[in-house]
Amino acid sequence: MTAVQAKPKRRARGTRAQRDARAGLALVSPTVIVVVVMVVLPVLWALLLSFQRIRLIQIRRMDILGSEYTLRNYDLLFGSSDFLAAIRVTLMYSVLGTFGAIALGLIAALLVRRPFKGRAAVRGVMLLPYVAPVVAIAFIWRVLLSPQLGFVNAVGTDVLGWDSPIPFLSQERGEITLFGLSFGVPTALLMVIFFESWKSFPFAFLFILARLQAVPGELEEAAKMDGATPTQVFRHILLPQLAGVIALIAVLRFIFTFNAFDEIYLLTGGGAGTEVLATQVYSFLTARNDVGASAAVAMFMAAVLAVLLLVYLKFFAERDRPA
Repeated sequence: MTAVQAKPKRRARGTRAQRDARAGLALVSPTVIVVVVMVVLPVLWALLLSFQRIRLIQIRRMDILGSEYTLRNYDLLFGSSDFLAAIRVTLMYSVLGTFGAIALGLIAALLVRRPFKGRAAVRGVMLLPYVAPVVAIAFIWRVLLSPQLGFVNAVGTDVLGWDSPIPFLSQERGEITLFGLSFGVPTALLMVIFFESWKSFPFAFLFILARLQAVPGELEEAAKMDGATPTQVFRHILLPQLAGVIALIAVLRFIFTFNAFDEIYLLTGGGAGTEVLATQVYSFLTARNDVGASAAVAMFMAAVLAVLLLVYLKFFAERDRPA
C-alpha cells in the first residue's frame, strides 16, 4: 500500500499589501489610459508640431522621425507685435475678468447672506449667467449692445443724451470726457471683460457664500458689542475669514479666463482690439492654415497654465493635506 503524499501548498502570491497594490493599479489603469490617450498624447503631438513649419494640408504626409525641427515658429511669434499685443490683451482680460467676477460674487454673497423672503429664488436667479448656454447669452448681449437695435443705445441716446449710438462691440477705442478732460478707453475690450465678469461671478458667489455661512456668528456679535461699524466688521472679521477662499477662486478663475475662447469669439470674433491668445490659435489654424504657429501659441499658453497649476498645488493643495 503506497503512502499518500500530501500535495504541496501553493505559495502565497505576495503579501496582502502587494495584492492590494496590484488591485489598486488594476482599478486606476483605465483612468490612466484615458488620460494618456486624451491628454498626454495630444499635448506631445502639439509640442512636436510647434517645432515644425507645417501647413494644415501637409499633416497627412508628415513624418515625425524624418521631419526637420526648428525654433522658427517661436522666433517669429516672440518677434511679432501681434503676438505680444495678444499676450497683453490676454493678461488684461484675465486679471480684470477675474477681479470683476470675485468682486461681483462677493457683493452678491453679502446681499443674500441673511435670510429674507424669496432668498432661494434670488439665489437661483444669480446662478443663471453661469449655467445658461454661452451662445444664447452672448447673442442677447450682442442685441442689447447693438448700435441700431440695442436697448442700451436707445436709453443712452433718448434718456442720457448721447450724441450718437456707441458700437460697443466693434469700436476699438472710444473717448470719455470727465471734468473737461478726455480719456481714451478700449471699448470692445471693456465690454468683453464685463461680460466675462458677469458670466463668471456665480462661480465666486457659491464659494464665498459657503464660506460666509461657516463664519461663527459670535465673532460678529462680539465686534458689534464693542462698537465696530459694519465696515470694520467686514474688514477685520469677514475679510480675513474669506482670504483663503478668495485666493483659491482667483487662481482658478485666472486659469479659466486665460484659456477662454467662446466668449470673445461669439461677441467680437477677436476683432476691435480683443484678440487673445486663444483666438489667435484659432486664427493661425483656420485663416492662415499655419499649424506650426498655432501649436506654438498653444504651447505657450500651456506653459503659462502649467506655472499657475504649480502655484495652486504649492499654496493650496498642500495646505489641505493632513499633517
